[in-house]
Amino acid sequence: MSTAVASAVVVNHRILNLNQRKSTVLPASSSSFISIDCPPYRVKMEMNVPTAVAYKCYSDREAIPQWMPFISSVKILEDKPDLSRWSLKYKAFGRDIEFSWLARNMQPIPNQKIHWRSLEGLPNRGIVRFFPKGASSCMVELTVSYEVPQLLIPVASALQPFLESLLVRGLEKFADFAKSYSTESTT
Repeated sequence: MSTAVASAVVVNHRILNLNQRKSTVLPASSSSFISIDCPPYRVKMEMNVPTAVAYKCYSDREAIPQWMPFISSVKILEDKPDLSRWSLKYKAFGRDIEFSWLARNMQPIPNQKIHWRSLEGLPNRGIVRFFPKGASSCMVELTVSYEVPQLLIPVASALQPFLESLLVRGLEKFADFAKSYSTESTT
């Protein structure tokens, strides 16, 4: 674990038995996705950076691939800066996984909350909350929900612990990124 990270906590850590969950195939326009009734993924981590620094770093959407292990690119649309095009590329479960989506950043609350929802592509939404823990540290909580792509249905029962692990690793890398940003901006 990085020196910029005081602790990591995974919330809602349980393996879902998807055979006991409701699932429905979406209309043909969304035929590569299936809707599964499951809880969101939530991870949180205390970081040794001020809340304002963590918020500013996370607000830079195009920098997210530098610290989130499965996001390969984020491009803000020039004509609509509240929209961004995301690409996910990752090798897992013996497959090359690749998806993209267009997301709308909802109205943020500075130094408190950033949230988004996809408009097309991989159906997902999420929220990042920032909680001050003193003048030089904060708690960052990331919650993500999505619909399981048809391609991943055979491994769906393993997705929750796998994705929670990816999100924790992403927050660990984010803590280092924010810490180096904080150091660079004070020199």
